[in-house]
Amino acid sequence: MAGDLIKNFPHDGVVTVNRVILKPEYTIDDLQERVAFLCENVKTYHSDTGFVGGFVCLNSGAVSNEGSTIGQAVEDPLKGKEALIITFWNTFEDHEESHKSETFQPLFQQVLELCENGNEEIAYEMLWSGAAYSPEEAEQARKAKEDAA
Repeated sequence: MAGDLIKNFPHDGVVTVNRVILKPEYTIDDLQERVAFLCENVKTYHSDTGFVGGFVCLNSGAVSNEGSTIGQAVEDPLKGKEALIITFWNTFEDHEESHKSETFQPLFQQVLELCENGNEEIAYEMLWSGAAYSPEEAEQARKAKEDAA
């Protein structure tokens, strides 16, 4: 059986997503520096109060023509200026408490200064997550499907 995708993330946990679109006068380096301080703060002060993990990803500009139904795409116009900050929490209440922290707020405001889109943080309920199979598990799964057919 495959391991958990996010270690220690409860089946009924909460995923929050912040979408950042950089103002033209800021760079990815500015974003990385400010988000690094913010994320370190969350890890330091909230690892024992509901924070499970997270990641930040940058729009690479690549658009999947195999996975998109909007026509033949070339490159996303937000390449290099849009990022997602995604965090995993035990509960939504744990997340909300983290934002009230005196150490968090100044760092959060520094990230918001970079955003041309303001900020809207959406909370999602996890419906499914999973890690890839090991090569052996994948082979077993393929055999089981072939045998069932």
